Amino acid sequence: MEKQHSFTRDELLKSGRGELYGPQNAQLPLPNMLMMDRITYISDKGGSYGKGEIIAELDITPDLWFFDCHFQGDPVMPGCLGLDAMWQLVGFFLCWMGGPGKGRALGVGEVKFTGQVLPTAKKVIYRINLKRLIMRKLVMGIADAIMEVDGKVIYEATDLRVGLFTSTEDF
Repeated sequence: MEKQHSFTRDELLKSGRGELYGPQNAQLPLPNMLMMDRITYISDKGGSYGKGEIIAELDITPDLWFFDCHFQGDPVMPGCLGLDAMWQLVGFFLCWMGGPGKGRALGVGEVKFTGQVLPTAKKVIYRINLKRLIMRKLVMGIADAIMEVDGKVIYEATDLRVGLFTSTEDF
């Protein structure tokens, strides 16, 4: 049976405080580094590879913290924040699937930026497609992702890798 769900901002904040899956398991960052307002769809089936998918959204407003400092007179969302959101979502997927441990980004194959997020934008949508899911002693997800702003694809990432670790002492 397909497992699917959605998550509100309040539920995502519970994840950041360790209240959703427990403090010893993967947590989303808290604001300001939480780069999504909601997960509108998460499923262990479907997506481009049939291994699962996540769709999440970030509402854009001109008062978001990064517009004030990146860059003065030329405000734009840093590309690394969009990439981090994609890693955040892969880690969340692993925990949602029952994987234990704390999430860590392990790399990315290729990233391409073909647009930007300006303060005049309204909504960012992240679309994550799981390619490989390892749920043994090693817990790792590999995914491809796109990021859209107001319906236009502006970031593409291949082979996003995230692992869950029960101990991060030697990481």
